[in-house]
Amino acid sequence: MSVLSDPRRFRRWAAGLSLIVAPLFYLAGVVVDPALRQGGDDTRGVYGMYPDQVSLSASLLHWSWILMLPGIVGMVHLIRTRGVVLGHIAGGIAFLGVVNFSALMFGDFVYSRLERTFGAVRGDMLANEIWSDPGAQFGFRLPGFIGLVGLFVLGLVLAYARQGPWWSPFAITIGWMGSPIFPIGTVVAGLLFIAGTGVIGLRMLRMSDEEWAGETLPQAASSGSPTGNLANTR
Repeated sequence: MSVLSDPRRFRRWAAGLSLIVAPLFYLAGVVVDPALRQGGDDTRGVYGMYPDQVSLSASLLHWSWILMLPGIVGMVHLIRTRGVVLGHIAGGIAFLGVVNFSALMFGDFVYSRLERTFGAVRGDMLANEIWSDPGAQFGFRLPGFIGLVGLFVLGLVLAYARQGPWWSPFAITIGWMGSPIFPIGTVVAGLLFIAGTGVIGLRMLRMSDEEWAGETLPQAASSGSPTGNLANTR
């Protein structure tokens, strides 16, 4: 049976690979972003000067969050016995929030175009006015950041369910927050981001289809023959 026709294997691999690939896209987007590389408090006009880099960076960052979505679904799927309700709530918030957060990356295109059309100062001011609109704030930005909080809580619930390490949600949060601090944060926090999501993704890839489906016995080591013969290795 091919992977595409095997629902268990395909969904397990899709979730696991997405958690491994997503932070790589995120780091690549951060490195390409000209404003983040420049650093400092005043980056007005930078996006207008390097539209090609902005286009690539914004696209990579957008897809880094989109690629997290199968992984989030996979994380919720693994929470079966402990913290199920909280896992469903946190997972739903994380999923919807990450979708909103990915949409924020389009703002880089807005800044770049307005700065090229109206100049650095005027273009930056117009772009800021766009993002200060209540619809942009409460319809996109706020839900996006709430979703990232949900992702952190989901990681904690996954650890509580004994399906992931306790340090993973902390590494993920430090990773996405610290990576834009170029260059030290990009390296240190970036590695934490890769480790935090990667350890969960690798666990998904390494588990069997039965483990993924939750069909393994809770205490497999104690299972034996009906007569109690522990030498039975079936």
